[in-house]
Amino acid sequence: MLARRSLTGFAKRCSQSYRPYASAAPSAFAGHKGSHGKYTVTLIPGDGIGPEISESIKAIYSAVDVPIEWEEVSVTPVLKGGKTVIPDAAINSVRKNTVALKGPLATPIGKGHVSLNLTLRRTFNLFANVRPCISIKGFKTPYDDVNTVLIRENTEGEYSGIEHEIVDGVVQSIKLITYDASERVARYAFDYAQASGRKRVTAVHKANIMKMSDGMFLSACRHVSKDYPDISYDEDLLDRVCLQIVQNPEPYSNRVMVMPNLYGDILSDMCAGLIGGLGLTPSGNIGRDASIFEAVHGSAPDIAGKGLANPTALLLSSLMMLRHMNLNEHAAKIGKATLDTIAEGKTITGDLGGRATTKEYTAAIIAKLTGA
Repeated sequence: MLARRSLTGFAKRCSQSYRPYASAAPSAFAGHKGSHGKYTVTLIPGDGIGPEISESIKAIYSAVDVPIEWEEVSVTPVLKGGKTVIPDAAINSVRKNTVALKGPLATPIGKGHVSLNLTLRRTFNLFANVRPCISIKGFKTPYDDVNTVLIRENTEGEYSGIEHEIVDGVVQSIKLITYDASERVARYAFDYAQASGRKRVTAVHKANIMKMSDGMFLSACRHVSKDYPDISYDEDLLDRVCLQIVQNPEPYSNRVMVMPNLYGDILSDMCAGLIGGLGLTPSGNIGRDASIFEAVHGSAPDIAGKGLANPTALLLSSLMMLRHMNLNEHAAKIGKATLDTIAEGKTITGDLGGRATTKEYTAAIIAKLTGA
């Protein structure tokens, strides 16, 4: 079981200024500055537009002297012992540095292709996926008051990968729920709520149908809730939450929603649509010994190399990473410049309604940071 005291203390430090994209984390950042006075962070540029948006983050960080030295690695699978695996160099880099920033990865659809995202989560036991969904001032959407955080159990559920063909034409896929994993992510959700000043945790489920599996998840959440008398706790059905939040997201503001793996995958993408899409949504995968922050949108191979990509999601994810590393002032400064650039609307990428290239948008953020 996680030590609640250390978790809460560190989460508070991570949730101070620029709170919307804070990253409460389960343990203190273990990185150390090298000989150049900088922290080494693993960078996985990814596929498609990944290298372009990664270069954008590197340029912005360089412009304001963020004390980070990037260790760039590839996670393109290699053959080892008859199996396709992530290269040892990438695994060793993340394990050594304990923190990584990852661009989008493409996994071909079809039999025999292993999701690299899932592989990374399993390799480092990244048990909690944190997805803030918060309206961005100046970017008009049908709703102006979206302000919720979704925390998704990240290691089991329908994504456990337990599938087999019983007979020809009949495949069985097993949903795995354990009490320990459910309790772990529930405690993380309550600590996150407490650290970030959110007053309610809602467990999202389908226990009316999956009485044993989701029932166990709810049992764990109820047990954990007793340790947090200052945080209100309730439960709601996945389908009802989906309906109500698209009709009126305001009641879901200032709360954390925690849920099993598949539900979190669906609901977090739906909530991203309320604020403008995955191009504006940050994400962090939190583990005991390592954490990976990522853009969750696709690799967009159709626009790769054309200078049209929007780096905002990866940039906002990197700010969660900075909070995780206690680099709060840098996160606040870059966050303000980014949101001010979007609100101004003069130099933004096409998906945001502008005409700027990736480099022009990046340059506009840098200009706000440096006063150029």
